[in-house]
Amino acid sequence: MAKSAPAISRAVGIDFGTTNTVVAIADADGGVTPVRFSHGDVVQEIFRSALCYEDVAGGGGPRRIDVSAGARAIEQFLTSPYDHRFIQSFKSFAASPLFTATQIFGKRFTYEDILSGFLGLLHREAGAALAGIAALPVIAGRPVRFVGAAPDPALALRRMNASYARAGFPDVRYAYEPVGAAFFFARRLQQAATILVADFGGGTSDFSLMRFERGTKGMTATPLGHAGVGVAGDAFDFRIIDNVVAPRLGKGGLYRSDGKNLPMPGQYYAQFAQWHQLAMLKSPKVLADLRRLARAAVTPAAIEDFITVVEMDLGFGLYRAVSDAKTALSAAARTELCFDMEGVTIRERISRKDFEGWIAPDLAQIDAALDQVFSLAGLAPAAVDQVFMTGGSSFVPALQDLFAARFGAARLATGDQLQSIASGLALIGLEQDAGHWLAPAD
Repeated sequence: MAKSAPAISRAVGIDFGTTNTVVAIADADGGVTPVRFSHGDVVQEIFRSALCYEDVAGGGGPRRIDVSAGARAIEQFLTSPYDHRFIQSFKSFAASPLFTATQIFGKRFTYEDILSGFLGLLHREAGAALAGIAALPVIAGRPVRFVGAAPDPALALRRMNASYARAGFPDVRYAYEPVGAAFFFARRLQQAATILVADFGGGTSDFSLMRFERGTKGMTATPLGHAGVGVAGDAFDFRIIDNVVAPRLGKGGLYRSDGKNLPMPGQYYAQFAQWHQLAMLKSPKVLADLRRLARAAVTPAAIEDFITVVEMDLGFGLYRAVSDAKTALSAAARTELCFDMEGVTIRERISRKDFEGWIAPDLAQIDAALDQVFSLAGLAPAAVDQVFMTGGSSFVPALQDLFAARFGAARLATGDQLQSIASGLALIGLEQDAGHWLAPAD
């Protein structure tokens, strides 16, 4: 008689996100514990997906580059006396064949160097919580569709595999992020149900349609369709920057060339409005180009402020101002975007009506991705028993209105917006046969 496989006592779920990364550990009785990260007197259950590189002078010897991650990276960015470079939203580069490497203080960093450095620091700061992880099942999340105009998911997974291994996570398997949230949510179900999980992150909006049923062996699930689009919270931020911040920094202005007034080149502002591209503007060539434009500008003060934002690494402060304004518009009809750093002051009123007009093209892409899910499943929206919305951007009223119009407000549910994916991934890792929950290899 064949022996049954031993029960899995612990498993780890990792939700590497564009804005935040969350790690959870599930134990054999189905309990899930989030990994906590301490910095100073603050203990958090999230680890900011951010890195700060510092060009540190080593006692008269050769320079070295120090790197920090999470809350420590933000602190170093705000307080370091050294030249530094702050990088956020780097998940957005994972599937881009155009991004191979970047120069940071004269040293070449590949994508794998950046991601493995981040994951290694996360591993170290988790401390004893991740002791012995090499012997545990690890399920990591991945989006249904990676960000980018022509994303290469196979490239993204090769990069992620190499980075996880280098950071001390040697055997990682992947599940779609909304499937992780679905598994977590399904524990509430008392009867069979068809569930749509909508995960709105920083970089992508991902959807999984699944049929859950309870039997003698517990919960079973049949995937009915998956779809995703590279539009989410960062895209909404882009609209605010493009319409409110960039014009204050010279977008739409004029510069003089050969006796003519010409419009400011748009490519710098297109990069500026995307968080994962912002750090790439701080290069000698780009700064030299911007200084030439400032000298020729009809209104040079705006371009000089643009240079200050780029050169002084004010991107994180700007990110907080934009994020605060977006959050405020979820509760109020109007707000004011306030930014004041290093002599650059921006105070602009924004209405929810204007914001919803700006993000209308993004909502149309999300709506089309929903159509794709139901087309793949051969079902109508009426077949859905409940819609589970997760992720920070799920609070945007226009997005909630879109889903309420499709499914009815009574079928919409929300959960722990930050923990549900990592918790569900960890629970998947406990399954003896986790294969049907995992994403197919690209």
